Amino acid sequence: MAVTREAVPQEPAKPRRRKGSGGALRAVVLVVLGAYFALPLVAMAEFSTRGANGTRSLQSWSGIVTDPDLVEAIWVSAQLALLSSLLVLALLVPTMAWIRLRLPALRRVVEFLCLLPVAIPAIVLVVGMAPLYAWVDYFLGDSPLTLALAYAVLVLPFAHRSLDAGLSAIDLKTLAEAARGLGAGWGTVLLRIVVPNIRTALISAALLSVALVLGEFTIASLLNFDTLQVRVNLIGKRDAGVSIAVSLLCLLFAFALLLLLSSAGSGRRRATAEEG
Repeated sequence: MAVTREAVPQEPAKPRRRKGSGGALRAVVLVVLGAYFALPLVAMAEFSTRGANGTRSLQSWSGIVTDPDLVEAIWVSAQLALLSSLLVLALLVPTMAWIRLRLPALRRVVEFLCLLPVAIPAIVLVVGMAPLYAWVDYFLGDSPLTLALAYAVLVLPFAHRSLDAGLSAIDLKTLAEAARGLGAGWGTVLLRIVVPNIRTALISAALLSVALVLGEFTIASLLNFDTLQVRVNLIGKRDAGVSIAVSLLCLLFAFALLLLLSSAGSGRRRATAEEG
């Protein structure tokens, strides 16, 4: 008696993807996005180099260094960016490390408090800070560098996210316990264990803070401090070319910071892969 086997249904063959289709699509997307971001920059460069009778001139660009008020505003903003970055890092790094090691139950509470400035508009922050700055001016004077206190609050969400990602990537508890077992104090653990292992996160937080401070206008304007963006706004009312030139420089500097941040992150990942 012959035994017949039932034909096993075969799955339909999946169509093979073309190797070049994905690369071509990525190239098209990159070209479109590059043009989207580059065209406004090109337009700003074209406008800032317009001269009389259709000629090209660098008068607007030279006006950047010949305006003493603008140079002073650039210097003030650079100092504010540095002070704000240092202040927020000095505040967050020990706090976040201590919470992860000793008070993990407060981690969500601290995260919520650090993210609040994102949900609160800058104009509302100014209304709340204005009475405080009356006392700040009384004790510290009316220096524009006191804005670093307000800017540290403003950059808290971005710095917190960056540092939180860096601390999550390492086994902080094991490293700290090992260092403590060898006789290291908490200061040594922080400076020689925590900081070197989150170096990329520190750089990311600092660069994001610098970019945000250099582009901030609302708080400085309403608190009557003369910073870069406030000065650019005033210059734009009498000389649009110089205003556009300064704005273009700020944008290029922000892009350079982002590229530096990207290269720092990729370098860190490459070094980790080689060690592994």
